[in-house]
Amino acid sequence: MDLTAKLTELEERYNQLEKELSNPDVFKDQKKYQALAKEHSDLGSVVRVYREFLDVNQEISENRELLNDPDPDMRELAQGELEELEARSGKLEAELKKLLLPKDPLDDKNVLLEIRAGTGGDEAALFAADLFRMYCRYAEEKDWKVEILSEHPTGIGGYKEVIAMISGDRVYSHLKYESGTHRVQRVPDTETQGRIHTSAVTVAVLPEADEVDVQIDPSELRIDVYRASGAGGQHVNKTESAVRITHIPTGLVVQCQDERSQHKNRAKAMKVLAARLLDLKKREQHDQLSAERKQMVGSGDRSERIRTYNFPQGRVTDHRIGLTLYRLEAIMQGDLDELLEAIGTYFQAQALAAGSEGQ
Repeated sequence: MDLTAKLTELEERYNQLEKELSNPDVFKDQKKYQALAKEHSDLGSVVRVYREFLDVNQEISENRELLNDPDPDMRELAQGELEELEARSGKLEAELKKLLLPKDPLDDKNVLLEIRAGTGGDEAALFAADLFRMYCRYAEEKDWKVEILSEHPTGIGGYKEVIAMISGDRVYSHLKYESGTHRVQRVPDTETQGRIHTSAVTVAVLPEADEVDVQIDPSELRIDVYRASGAGGQHVNKTESAVRITHIPTGLVVQCQDERSQHKNRAKAMKVLAARLLDLKKREQHDQLSAERKQMVGSGDRSERIRTYNFPQGRVTDHRIGLTLYRLEAIMQGDLDELLEAIGTYFQAQALAAGSEGQ
């Protein structure tokens, strides 16, 4: 199906949905009404651009006719407008191709954010805390909710590991390319010679898994309970509230000890396990697809170095797209829109190119 036929079909569906939504009987069934309203909203942006595209092409056709006008001034005017209209038509066509890209079904999901200190000792742990604050401030700007599920703080204000659930509007669509190794270059507070140290932190962004996404067989789990360790006063030594869950088929191990209740720790650990199993399933599907097509669109694999934060120069460089921004301080305060939008645009372009090759 060519582009025009596909767009005509979508516009017909959009018009049909408008008729259905105006039917009072549909409103009585709220579940059906919400599903139709969502589909209508999703198609709206495509249809609006398509209608503008049609209007522009109509103007192009009219201006081409005017090129044969006996009046030379009219021909010159038509030629000037024609060049502008053709450029506009090209941009609208590119936008339509982007809008017609298959939607990532996970984009609407909440995410599990996992940040772990890598090489660099205390300095890596401190930067892990800095990154977590950065994402929390970005979440605050977006009116998202952040809930810490598990944390292993260090005594100097850093994190060996922190796992949090971020909930809100299309969280995964914004953060999905943040998985990978984040490298920091700066002079640590403890450095007396003023030397720049390089440390690394790994970030994993996992879409929250629903029951329909991942089926977990209870018989494939080994659940151990034990006494929590670390800060917590007398409670730590009294109750076996900490929970460790092992998923036997994959060997994945999740543990949680932050809550005083064993039941709550178990619920949190199951949420983390489900998200990790969904991520494992997603990566296996991606690897299979990449092998079949012999091309990599870009996975945001957490093992690759994706970004460097250089404090002496006040710059942030994303190595995947070759973008350098000299506004490190603002970015560390959660001002991530410019960076994340550039990365999203890059991967969209990659997907468009892959789609064109597939066709």
